[in-house]
Amino acid sequence: MPQHTPSLHIQGALARITLRRHQVANRLELIDLQTLEALLADINADPAVRVVLLQAQGRHFCSGFNIDAVPGVDAGALFERLTQAWENARPITVAAIQGGVYGGATDLALACDFRLGVPQCEMFVPAARLGLHFYRGGMERYVNRLGLGMAKRILLGCETLDGPAMLACGFLDQMLPDLAALEQASQALCERLCGFAPLALSGMKKHLNAIANGRLDPSALQTDIAQANASADLAEGVRAWQEKRAPQFRST
Repeated sequence: MPQHTPSLHIQGALARITLRRHQVANRLELIDLQTLEALLADINADPAVRVVLLQAQGRHFCSGFNIDAVPGVDAGALFERLTQAWENARPITVAAIQGGVYGGATDLALACDFRLGVPQCEMFVPAARLGLHFYRGGMERYVNRLGLGMAKRILLGCETLDGPAMLACGFLDQMLPDLAALEQASQALCERLCGFAPLALSGMKKHLNAIANGRLDPSALQTDIAQANASADLAEGVRAWQEKRAPQFRST
């Protein structure tokens, strides 16, 4: 794997993907988008992985796509494909945001199930200033996650939001006081999620996202409910509850 492309480390049920271009605020090149897609595909194919933590080296989380590569490149289509795949990932996804997140990278973070940050966080989408039209999936996520008014403030008004504002509008789920606390809280959340029943988690995630997008398939929902109800995981969860111990789920 090239030195600066995103890296993947899997330990047990947790996969960590790390952005590694900290010298340029973790700007994403074409190869980075391709690498992130490939890593996610590998993770989806590994049933042992239940949670993905997206993190970054350096001061900023991600400054979006390399603007110098935009002429002649359909950056919106590339980002839409990646962020849609990210939203639809089988495992639960967590973003640990330690600083600035800009442009399409804001949508990559929104596509995660949970986002944690610090007061030093900052977000800004310069699409209107650059003459770029944000892509459909990203606009839908902004409206679904943050509401129409906030979506307009960010995408049309090009407002810059600091950490407290990101928390207040719902972009961040948690704000930690410093980087050490962010790392600790992100690890604790991932460990907690890794301990939950995989069939229930992945099924509810899929259908919650479908409900948010107005695309719920009632038949698929009932199939997943029936599968969970008939699973060994449910029986194990009930036994563990009764015996006052931690359950040992196996996705069966």
